[in-house]
Parts: sequence; structure tokens; C-alpha cells
Amino acid sequence: MKKYAVLVCAVLAGLILAIIGTTPPTPEPADSDPAAFSAVRAMDDVNIIAAAPHPTGSEENAKVRGYIIGRLEALGLEVTTTQGEVPQRSLDRFGHWSGETPDQLTLTNIIGILPGSDPDLPAVALMAHHDTVWGSPGAADDTAGVASILETLRAVKETGTQKRDVIVLITDGEELGLLGAVQFFAENPLSDRIGALVNLEARGGGGRASLFQTSAGNDAAVRIYADAVSRPAGSSLSAFVYETLPNDTDLTPALKRDYAAYNLAFLGRSGLYHSPKATPENLDQGALQDMGAQTLSLTMALANKDVLPAKSVNRTFFDAFGLLLISYGAAAGWLLLALAAVLQIYVWQVSEEKTVLRGLGAAAAVLIGGGLALYLLNIVSGAGWGAGSGAGSGAGSGEANYYDRLAAIPMLEGQALLVCLAAFAASAPWWAGNRGSAFGVVAAIGLQISAPTTAYLVVWPLLLSGVAGAIAPKLRGTAGAAVNVIFGGLVIGFLLQYGHQLMQGVGPSFPSAIAILAALALPMLGLLVSTVNRKKAFGAAAICLVLAGAIALWVRFDPVPDTVAAYESMKG
Repeated sequence: MKKYAVLVCAVLAGLILAIIGTTPPTPEPADSDPAAFSAVRAMDDVNIIAAAPHPTGSEENAKVRGYIIGRLEALGLEVTTTQGEVPQRSLDRFGHWSGETPDQLTLTNIIGILPGSDPDLPAVALMAHHDTVWGSPGAADDTAGVASILETLRAVKETGTQKRDVIVLITDGEELGLLGAVQFFAENPLSDRIGALVNLEARGGGGRASLFQTSAGNDAAVRIYADAVSRPAGSSLSAFVYETLPNDTDLTPALKRDYAAYNLAFLGRSGLYHSPKATPENLDQGALQDMGAQTLSLTMALANKDVLPAKSVNRTFFDAFGLLLISYGAAAGWLLLALAAVLQIYVWQVSEEKTVLRGLGAAAAVLIGGGLALYLLNIVSGAGWGAGSGAGSGAGSGEANYYDRLAAIPMLEGQALLVCLAAFAASAPWWAGNRGSAFGVVAAIGLQISAPTTAYLVVWPLLLSGVAGAIAPKLRGTAGAAVNVIFGGLVIGFLLQYGHQLMQGVGPSFPSAIAILAALALPMLGLLVSTVNRKKAFGAAAICLVLAGAIALWVRFDPVPDTVAAYESMKG
């Protein structure tokens, strides 16, 4: 066991860093600094707004609207409303929810203006939606966004008059097809006054609030976010992935304009998405604190800027364990890639056993073997293909229930971790003691050419393992072990953090993507473990696969949880 001590220490360090990076902050109490954001204060609004479901056109929606208008006016905003008719396709969606299609529904947007000292400057806009799906109180989606805006406005007023007007847009009909946002950005003259926009959303009931989307040409916009937010979260990878998925938020119609735009949301506790259990009691107040604190910091920075960020080029960015935002342009991306490649080549050249094939074989085993196992076990767990009950859709439906799959994400993450461990163990005879990564360098070059804002995911593990491989052998003994633990912890923590985020985002439908992250760990693992017992390694791989299979069957046959959206549970 002694020869694995460095590996164990590095894994523990990585776990700690990943937990730091994925854990929301502690909610600030009601008696905290009046100029700061307090989730406890914001919960006063959440408790009232999310007391009951309030879909577009309902009596509860009208009550919520009246409350929000009153709160905005009490904060000194000039408030107006606009109305619109809900189109037939959205009426049909409402009928899908409730079982009865209404003849007519009216949506109502709430628009407020907090005057700044210079009303001639382009304004900063804050946006969230006040409607919910049928059957869900929507404490997170999107009451958390509305409450974050209300508490942000209170804190802004506490600091004195800001330079720019702050326009508040609380839309209606988002859940029926972004109706209120489409109407505002197509028809309302106020939309021409906006220079920067922050939209708030949620898919779940907790977790870090992440900057998961920006406007195109985000170089200046990301710089402002990095400078303003003390505990950032988000990455250009998530922005790239989001753009490739068939998802939309109220920001979608706004992106047709030239605004500098930010989309913030939390995805944790995903089983609560559109759930009847999405109550104020089940909302993670840490997630609310995270969303609100970031919104306040960003609003203050934008509202007092002499010049708002203009569209230029896209910037690579990612948070390092929630402690700081690392960001750079394309040229720096190429320089970092070149440095990582040089280090990997150097480590390979000075190693005792110079073989590229071993590393390529290990990478192929993890990518192909691990990816295939993740895919097949996902099918076993109920992801379509005639899935039965549990995280399928109920007996005999043959189609996976989306909300049930979301609720299963924590179990699916455990399954994915076990599959990756099995892939590591099975390929250990090839990667143990291996130095350098030809696969990683080639993958990094490919991404830097085709999708440069995502290449950091490959470049940084290569860079960190390259530094460790160049320094640790020269130090030997305790000093060399310490270097390997530090850099090993950074690589493992980095991959665990973004693996968790990837599973939150696409895990129920595409867990095979995790195999890519697993393969990126191999250069560092080769430094941490010099030799393995082949028989024991294969035995460990078999045990991990059996456990992963057990989780898949558990998820498949576990009863559908009571968190599933009410309109989906009605189908059963």
C-alpha cells in the first residue's frame, strides 16, 4: 500500500478542491451588510412568490405579478406592464400540462426602471421570468432569479445612485415558449436602450450558480465578470456545449441584438426541475446566495462602467475551483498549448522507457472501453431502448422519462465514476509509469483549431502533469512526492469538478463524454503510479464494473420519485 501513498494523497487533495469548486457559499444572514446580498433576506420574497404554482394566465400568476409590482415600486422603480396573447401552440402546451387546453391566455410582462445619474447612457438590464410550469411552485425556476433581482436592487440603492439606469424585465410566458422575452425584444422601445443584460435561470434546486452562456465576441464581457465577481463559476466549455444543445432561455431572443449578455443558472438538485417539490423549503439557500451575490457584483460593475463591453472575439475562460476565473485569448491559448506540448515531449524523452504506444493504448482503452461501458450501462439504467420502470418512464412505456432521469443524476454520477475507475484499473499495465501523452497533445491541437474556447480542458491537465513530470524526478524523495501530490491534486480536482458539471448537464443522455475526461488523467496517473500488479488491477476493474452494473439496475427498477413534474406523473 505504501507505493500508492502519493496517489491516495493526490486523490484526497483533488476531492477537496473539487468539493470547494462545486459547493455554493454560505447564505448571508438578514442582519448582514445592507450593501451586500443576503439570501436570507431574499427568501422573504421566495416564500411569498413560490407559495403555489403560478403558470401564465392563472389567478396565482396575477397575485404574484401584483406582489412583484408592489416590491419594485417600493424600491423606487418606475413600473409598467405589457400584455400579449398566448399563441395556439403554447395553449396546446398548457393543455399538455393541465389536461385541458384553454381557449385563451394573456401574458403580462413587468418592466421597471431604476434611474441612474446619467439616463443618456445605455442601460443595464436584469431579467428573470415570473411564470412557472403547471403544478410546480417554481421556488428555483425562476423565483430564485426574481428574488435575486429584488435583493440586488435593494443593495444597489443602499450604495447610492449608480451611473446607468437599471432596467428590470420580469417576463411572463417563458415556460410556454419564451413568449414575454420574444415580445419585449421585438416590440418594446426600451429594448433599444439596453447596453448589457444579465439573465437568471435555474434547472434544479441548488448547486453553484454558473455563467453558462454569454453573448458572442465575449472578450470584454468576460473580463468584467472576472474582475467583478469574487467567487466565480462558469466556463467557455459550458457555453460551447449549451450552444450545441436544443435548449433556450429568455436570453435567446435577446442574443439577436448586440448586447453584452450573461446567462447565470444553477443546475444542482436536478430532480427538483419543474417539480411539485420545488418549494421554498427545498431551495438551496446557498445557491440563491451564489446567484444573487454574482448578480449584484456584476450589476454594480456594469452600471458604473464608463463604457460597456463591446463585441470583439471570444475568450477562453474557466473557474479554478471557484476561487478565481482564468481567462485568455486565442494567442495565449496557443502559447499554453505549445508549452504543454514541449513539457510532454521533454518528460517522454527523459523517461527510462520511451514508448508512445503504451500511452496511446491506455488512452484508447479508457476512451473506447470506458466510453462503451458508460453507454451500455446508461441503456441498462433506463435511458431509452424500451426501458422499464424507475429511471425509464414507468412500466412498458419504452421511453425514458426526462425528469426521472434528472432525479437519477447522483446515482448516474456514481455509476460513471466506477466505470472510469474500472477503465483506469484495466488499462493500468499500459499507463503506470508511462511518461508523456501523445494522445493529449494531438487532442489539444485539434480542439485549439476547431473549438479553441474548449481546448483548456485538455491543455491544463497536460500542462500541470508536464510541470510535475519535469520537476519531481529531479527532486526525488519527499520533495518529489510533494510535487506529485500538489500537481496530481490539481489535475484530479480539475477533472472531478468539470466531470461533475458535465454529468449535471448531459449525464443522463450522454455519459460517455466522461470517458474523455478520464483519458486526460492518464499522464498524471503515470507519474503517480510506477507499477501495478496486473492480476489485482484486472480484479479491481471487474469489481468496479459489477458495482456500476448494480447501480444501473437500481436506477432502472427504482420507483419513479415524487419529484417528477406533475404533468409527467399524470401520464402514468
